[in-house]
Amino acid sequence: MKHYAILVDNTSRIEKFITRFINKNHEQFSLLNNKRGAIFSSFEMERFINQEEKYGINKLTSSSQSLKSLSSGEQKKALLHHILNQNPEYIILNNPLDNLDIQSQKDLREILHKIAETTILIQLTNRLEDLLSIPSEFFTFKKADLVQYKDEETFISAHEQLKSRIQKSIPQPLNSVEINSNELVKFKEVSVSFNNKPVLKHINWTIEKGEFWQLIGPNGSGKSTLLNMISGDSHKGYGQNLKLFGIKKGSGESVWDIKKHIGYFTPSLIDTFKGNYSIKNMVISGLYDSIGLYIKPSENESWIAEEWLKVIGLLHKKDIYFQKLSMGEKRLVMVARAMIKHPPLLILDEPTVGLDDFNASLFTNLIHKISKETNVAIIYVSHRNEAEINPDFIYELIMTKEGSTGRSKN
Repeated sequence: MKHYAILVDNTSRIEKFITRFINKNHEQFSLLNNKRGAIFSSFEMERFINQEEKYGINKLTSSSQSLKSLSSGEQKKALLHHILNQNPEYIILNNPLDNLDIQSQKDLREILHKIAETTILIQLTNRLEDLLSIPSEFFTFKKADLVQYKDEETFISAHEQLKSRIQKSIPQPLNSVEINSNELVKFKEVSVSFNNKPVLKHINWTIEKGEFWQLIGPNGSGKSTLLNMISGDSHKGYGQNLKLFGIKKGSGESVWDIKKHIGYFTPSLIDTFKGNYSIKNMVISGLYDSIGLYIKPSENESWIAEEWLKVIGLLHKKDIYFQKLSMGEKRLVMVARAMIKHPPLLILDEPTVGLDDFNASLFTNLIHKISKETNVAIIYVSHRNEAEINPDFIYELIMTKEGSTGRSKN
């Protein structure tokens, strides 16, 4: 059984490539032209979710629970089950392990290896570490160019050294954000339920100035619930023994009182910036926590934004529209935007999902520099163990029937 492994980068036009594949329009894979194919990807999952939201049709599960409310692992299980029921002769796997916790990755690998015994698999992946251990022909796909390698050894050696380094030091803030308490976040015996379903149970977690934490836990364990309580986006913090930046939650503070102390990035945040903003103005807007810049920046604000663009190597593109950047460049700009005010707390939620090896290395090197050169506390959420990420502490959520409990680890 012949399989295909294709390493893609963030310049690759994946959706067009998949469309050509399904339309039997790819000369390198002509042997598949008369075979039935299926797609296992986030694009396909979004199509089913949109169909459910528009027409109330759920083709993937018999459950009354909406597809959108399922965890990433549950969504992928449902989609794969639906695909297998169609008995395809080949399956295109587009970054199948993204957004899955470690155990779910292991489980899916085992399932895919079993499927590979009878079905041709074409794996598209951004990361070398995600390659399945099945006999394959090896390719790279960059922009619109597909290149084949003679064997796995040549393929791996050509790409495993993809690294990048940020050399310039992190600039100092224009103004410091003063916090009277050394404790930025303090959960004490906090429990949360949704519709009588327990999610968190007796959470005790304290984050102090300058600490670097990685938050881990299985899909559906309540990580997003914790982050939303910290950022002020969840009402579940009211009436709880929760302090944010030295103030008990529900003491009359507004959500903006909380957010001015926080820098925040998750990949989905990029979709909220749809206007024609230069990347320099994007970074400056972080000083105002605004989507877009609606006032003329001062000379000092322009200067500090340019210093940050020097750090991420994009000063030469300062007047380019944000939407014109690559995926990796957009994420670097968003972190610079989050960091320009040197917030006491920086939250990074699955920030490297979808990045190729080169851009992931550049991004995690930036986070490493921030943790070493500033007094900003960091909460980093990821299922991946990135080489550059060396947290001081780990907070792990452990799922139980009564809700997830938590424990701290050095």
